[in-house]
Amino acid sequence: MDFALHNKAPPAVNQIEGNPFNQRIDAQVIHERFKIQTEGWAPFAEGQRDIFKKDTLVSTGAKYGKSVSQVILRWHIQRNIVVIPKSVNKDRMIQNFTVFDFELSNEDMSAIKALDTKTTAFFDHRDPEWVEKLSTRRLDV
Repeated sequence: MDFALHNKAPPAVNQIEGNPFNQRIDAQVIHERFKIQTEGWAPFAEGQRDIFKKDTLVSTGAKYGKSVSQVILRWHIQRNIVVIPKSVNKDRMIQNFTVFDFELSNEDMSAIKALDTKTTAFFDHRDPEWVEKLSTRRLDV
């Protein structure tokens, strides 16, 4: 919220980690309050925590004839989160665009919401150990 309160022009977009395991619901509420668009970074949690094998996501995909990736992208879209998936695979790129021909039900959205552990798949900027590592890390230029 500081970035919105202490700037003459708050950002139009804020890119934050967002995936079924770390949904950042509180951050999105703040963004909406200040009319900042949330953009999801690492929407697939970079494959961590077996996201592509998670029963909830697999069964939801089967219900719609869609892949787990498509379910996750659709889930972001229905939450009004901009998501730009990264892929160099042509078939996956095509699949990533094929998410506008179905809509997840409220029950599906709730089931995915239940996956939220509120923990990062990577590192926490508030973790004192990580802050120390990052602040003492020498950047070679």
